[in-house]
Amino acid sequence: MPNQSGLDRVGRVFQALADPTRRAIVERLVRGPAAVKVLAEPLAMSLPAVMQHLRVLEGAGVIVTEKAGRVRSCRIEPAALREAEGWLGAQRTEWERRLDRLDDYLKEE
Repeated sequence: MPNQSGLDRVGRVFQALADPTRRAIVERLVRGPAAVKVLAEPLAMSLPAVMQHLRVLEGAGVIVTEKAGRVRSCRIEPAALREAEGWLGAQRTEWERRLDRLDDYLKEE
């Protein structure tokens, strides 16, 4: 993963979610916390590769990992996803406003 220091939190979330494997992990975690081993089972890759994806998600603030004994588990961190959702909502609102103005302009002609 390239250096993420130049990205803000929303940028890191979008960058983390740009990968289909990481989106699949997030989709699974939406149902509830899961052990890393459970997350890795359906993926066609090594456990170290899965761990690398989890580190990217954790670095972006999308998930939190915790270790209890020998089991590492992951859960969604809703705040990061809410922040990205808020950014998307603001963009949608702005584009709707612009399209409404264009519609008004075209109706005047």
